[in-house]
Order: sequence, then structure tokens, then C-alpha cells
Amino acid sequence: MIVGNRWVENETITDDAMEYLMGILLEKEVPLSTHDLALALIDRRLQSEQTALLDRFKNVRIYAPAHSYDAGQRLMFTTLDNRIGTVLSTRAGESQMYGAFTVIQVEFENSSDTPREFASALIGEHVLNERLQDAPDAGIVLPGMELPSAQAIFDAHRHEWIERMNDALTASDDLVSVAGKWFPRSLMLDVNEGHLNLTEAVLDLADGQPMLTSEILRDVGGVGKADTSLQEFCLNDALNRDSRFDEVGPVDTVMWYLRRLEPPEVQTTPPMLTYTPIDYDPTLLTPEMEILEREIDDEWSSIDFQSSGEIDSATILLIYPHRRVGTLPLNHAMQNIFPTARRTPRVYVTLIDGQDGEEFTGWVVRQDRYVYGLNKLYRKHSVPVGAKMLARRSDEPGKIIVNVQSNRKRTEYVRLIVPKEGQITFEEQKRSLSAEYDDQIIVGADDIAAVDALFQATSQGRKTMTTLLRTLLAELVRASPQGAVHAKTLYSAYNILRRCPPGPIFAALMTGMDFEHVGNHYWKLRD
Repeated sequence: MIVGNRWVENETITDDAMEYLMGILLEKEVPLSTHDLALALIDRRLQSEQTALLDRFKNVRIYAPAHSYDAGQRLMFTTLDNRIGTVLSTRAGESQMYGAFTVIQVEFENSSDTPREFASALIGEHVLNERLQDAPDAGIVLPGMELPSAQAIFDAHRHEWIERMNDALTASDDLVSVAGKWFPRSLMLDVNEGHLNLTEAVLDLADGQPMLTSEILRDVGGVGKADTSLQEFCLNDALNRDSRFDEVGPVDTVMWYLRRLEPPEVQTTPPMLTYTPIDYDPTLLTPEMEILEREIDDEWSSIDFQSSGEIDSATILLIYPHRRVGTLPLNHAMQNIFPTARRTPRVYVTLIDGQDGEEFTGWVVRQDRYVYGLNKLYRKHSVPVGAKMLARRSDEPGKIIVNVQSNRKRTEYVRLIVPKEGQITFEEQKRSLSAEYDDQIIVGADDIAAVDALFQATSQGRKTMTTLLRTLLAELVRASPQGAVHAKTLYSAYNILRRCPPGPIFAALMTGMDFEHVGNHYWKLRD
């Protein structure tokens, strides 16, 4: 941690500082990042500190007993916490050990202490003489003169500097911001309707692939003769303000796509994935329930997840809504795997089948917490609800490997959704499976249209959570040898009818008079 300069942590961006930054931008005539502008401001302050230090230590010598000094000279005493004093007078001195020497009387700055006396012109062994004998006095760097670099200060307080810089820069009406870079509004290049129409045509011919701004500029012939970085900046700004275009690049990469070519499930969150927050008391959950909710890791859980640092892979359990729509949850674990650029709500990614390398187009919908584009992969591997999916980063930015954890194909009894006369029922039927799955989450469906209709009816109805849980528990317990149902199974079944994280469901089980906990996360209807 950089210490010794309080302004490092408490610096405010003044009007004078903003004028200085504006001057830099006007002089360079290219957009600069928040990081670059912060470094410029820190470096300016360091130069000011350096000037102040040089002034403070002007003509100051480091005291050493072997050296001779005259009245009026300023000395620094390293053994006294680098205090600075002025020689008031000198007189002769003599010692049996050292022989003749000179006594100097020194008055210290900012001190009410009486002047003190020190030896000078002292010939012989002395610790201060030995320390300085290999370096002449004139070449010694005075303490306090070795200031940290601007980059070191920024790195030590990165979050604080980025936040205060963004606040100050955003407040200025004279600056334009695009993808974390800034430029004076008065020097912006003119991007006209012709440039925008050409950009639309170029993206139309891109075969469904997003394009870098530099690639678009090349194809439209540029937007002037200024520096290429400024042309890119101005085109990015114009595209940002045109509803035809969507910025879909990952972190630190600006890429463009035509909004009308994006899948409807990316433009608008599918109803099955839409969660309307439910007010509940989280203190109702037992410690065991909290552990289970963390294990499930639903993307809409409100509990605090401890940061696991940067990870390269994550495993999730697939519940019915995500399997039906063809998505993955952007939960706590997956947010560490998929790019989630905060400047844009949608991020284009390439999904790679971990078994054979086939590539699919994917979309990270950050605000609504899902990744779209897995329908083909799910059908290809006959992925069931409850399957264990593994996602990991590849060596190429913007490409994510998705793997269905699988075993040899086998036949198992599976809980099947069987809608009857507008009501949900379950049956146990044999199914051929190869994917690894969670016994409590897995569920199958043959009549998808009927299940969709059941979801639609439940969404439009007014049944309470307690009523739905009572219905589900009564149906699920029929096929349970224990006469009870696991809380994860209730969570999985409830999400067939209405999207909800585990917390409110568990709280409803704890407060519902119809529900009885029989241990180890199992529940039954009270007699």
C-alpha cells in the first residue's frame, strides 16, 4: 500500500484539475481512457510534490560527523527522524578519543526545543561516517525524495480513483464518453446518416457475426482524415445513439451487431425466466436451508455468496425453465466464467460443445441473468432437466466451452410431468439417459405444449405460493417411497409453474401450516 501522502486516498477532482485534463485531450486530439486521465492527474500531483520537496530540501546536507559545516547551513539528521536544522554557530572541541574537532550548535525547524550541539570535522571511526563513506554527501538522495510512480499509486487505489474520475468526467457537459474513453465534444467528427446507413449494410452482410469498429471503418471508407482512434470513437458514439445498432463486445472490446437480427429471446426475456421478486423473511431459513440454497446457486437468490476469486470452470444444475428456453443461468458461479461487460446489456459469445468442438452462437443477457443459445446443444445430447452442465473458459476471449457431463447410456425411472385437465400430475416412467443428473431436480415432459399451457395458466392465475406448493407436494408424494419430498424437488417442480429462487419457497415451507419437516430436507403434508 502506498503511504505517506494523504491525498492519494482523499484526492478530489477540482475544476482546475478538470481544466488540466481538458487541456491534455485538446492537445493530443485522441480519446483517452479513464485510466490514462487518472495517471495524468496523479503524475501532475507527483510533480507538484516533487517541486515542494526540492524546495524544502534546497541546500540541505545530510549530517555526518566527519564533515565540516558553517553557520547558516541547513542539515538533515537521519538518526532523528530526518529532522532539519540550521547551524547557528561553531566552536572548537577536543577529545582524548577523537582529538580535535568542531562543535556545531543546531536549531531545529518547527521546534520549541533549545538548540542542540553536535560534533563535526570529527576524524575517526563513527557509525554515521561509515554509513556515508562510500557515497559523497552531494550524491545522496534525501529521504522523502523517492516518490512512488503514478502507476503504483493508481494500482494501490484503483477502485477509488476509477470511481472519483468517472464521477467527475461524467458530470462534465464538455466531454463525450464511449467504452470507457473520453473526448471533448467540440472536437467530435461528424458522423452523418450516410455513414450510419453504410454501417447497417456492412453488418447486414456480416453473416450474423458482430464486427469490430475498425472493421466497419475499413468497409465504409472512414469518417474523415483524423487519427484512426478518433474516427473509431466518433463512430462508436454515433452507433450508440442509433437504435438500429447494439454494442455486444466483451470487456475491453467494442463490437457491433444489428438489433433486428438478434433472437427475440435476447431482446425480451422469455416469460419462463422472468422472476417477480417475492418479499419474504430470510431469517426463517435454517442454516441447513441456507447451505442448500448456496448449493443450488439460483441466479435470483438474494443470499450473499462469498467470492471464490477468479475461477476457470463452474458446474450448474439445469432446471426446467432454462432447459425449455435453451439457456444457462448467469448465477454467481457462471458470472465468473461468462463475459459480463457492464457498459452493455447484451454480450455476443461463441459457445463450444466440449465433446466435439461444434460452435454455437450465444448471448449473455446480463441484466436478466441468463445465457441464450443452447437449444441445439441440448437437443443434440438429449440433455434432461436436472443435468449437470460444466462451463469453462477457452484460450480465446469470447469463447466458452460448455460440456454435458455424461456416462454410458442407461435406462432409469424418471419423474414425468403429465398435465391432466389443466392440472399438474407426475408419473414415473423409464427413460434412456446418458447425462449425469441430480436425482432431486430431474423431471421429464413428453407433451411440451401442455406444460407450456399449464405455465401460462398458472402465470395468469392468482394461486398463492402456499397453494401451489400444497398441490405439488400432494402429487409428488404419491410416487415417493418415503412418503415425503425433498426441498430441491419442490423447488424444481415449482419452477415448472412459476419462476422462483429457493429462498421464498423454503420460507413458505417453514411458515405453511400444511407442511411438516421430517428431516434431511424432506417434507410432507401434515396429517
